[in-house]
Amino acid sequence: MYSYKFRMYPTKEQEVLLSKHFGSVRFVYNHFLNQRKEAYQTNEETLNYFANAKELTNLKQEEEFVWLKEINSQTLQATLKNLDSAYNSFFKGLARFPNFKSKKNFKQSFRVPQSVFVENGKLQIPKFKGGIKIKLHREMQGNIKFATISKNSTGQYFVSLTVERENNIPQTTNNKAVGIDLGIKDLIICSDGKKYHNLKSKKTLEKRLKLLQKRLSKKVKGSSNRIKAKTKLAKIHNKIANQRANHIHQITNKLTHDNQVIAMEDLNVKGMVRNHKLANSLSDVAFGEIQRQLEYKLSWRGGAVIKINRFYPSSKTCSNCGWINQNLKLSDREWTCQSCGCNHDRDLNASQNILWYALKTNTAGMAEIQACGLPNYGRTEQSLRSSGRLKQEAPMPLGSV
Repeated sequence: MYSYKFRMYPTKEQEVLLSKHFGSVRFVYNHFLNQRKEAYQTNEETLNYFANAKELTNLKQEEEFVWLKEINSQTLQATLKNLDSAYNSFFKGLARFPNFKSKKNFKQSFRVPQSVFVENGKLQIPKFKGGIKIKLHREMQGNIKFATISKNSTGQYFVSLTVERENNIPQTTNNKAVGIDLGIKDLIICSDGKKYHNLKSKKTLEKRLKLLQKRLSKKVKGSSNRIKAKTKLAKIHNKIANQRANHIHQITNKLTHDNQVIAMEDLNVKGMVRNHKLANSLSDVAFGEIQRQLEYKLSWRGGAVIKINRFYPSSKTCSNCGWINQNLKLSDREWTCQSCGCNHDRDLNASQNILWYALKTNTAGMAEIQACGLPNYGRTEQSLRSSGRLKQEAPMPLGSV
């Protein structure tokens, strides 16, 4: 399954109908979520999708809810399936209890599970006569399975078309491996010396953000001026998100195209963000998103991401001889090894150690390291373990392959 996301340009009449769809989907979801909660609290009864679907049919016959007939019936059924999936995931311990949907949330969406096609630059879905104009900025391949229509916080409409097709993405032919270290000053530092700068999208617009947030805080709740101020603020956040996403996609495309294996640390991003001094900067660089994109893009190309233990001292270990600098501080960007006298750039040294350790613990010995063009620097397994420079650690599993 693959998805294509396109911008939509509905007419005024279509915008009204879209709003009805968003509202109806939200009502159906909240109505049956509340019904499930009450049934369980009262009789410890667990309602399922089929019971809700039957009740929905009866609900549409009532005069009070006759407006539900204006909405595509399959869209309402898809909402019940989404609720059923969320509810079952909670009882399996895979997710939190589903929340009620709020109309105050600018981001709204609904799914059209069938009878979806594109013709003459327009999206054809039930209830929308004549189709909705969309911008097909790239060629779409495969058979459309379903569509997800959404509205973001700035009032823009999008459609995500999920299609079924074969994987035609070219496989990575370069038999290369690279280690990467994620940072704030430089976003990604590679073991081969390449560095990718941090765009710092949020920091460049920080003054504008503070000004708009200050204005928003002074507006009366529920007033039209507050809605306008909130929309202006949302546009800035949307711009930051788009710049960051574009920058990360360009970098991850380059890395996955040029390398078959990428080694990185298994970072605890949630734990790192708890540091209030670095939280703002860490949120701006989006380490978790970088890791996610590298994993799925390499899996498409037939490569793999190798994650090493986050507690491995990659920055403190000399990549030349294996000596560990226990006194290294976060502020030390360069340091000199007291054992061999080699001078190190902190981040470059870390990325080289990450690659060496990843291949060492996930492949068949030092021969594989040398096959990839990486020197072992005389760091044999026996010498490192005897000197206490390499602890007995279980290798991290491969990422998405």
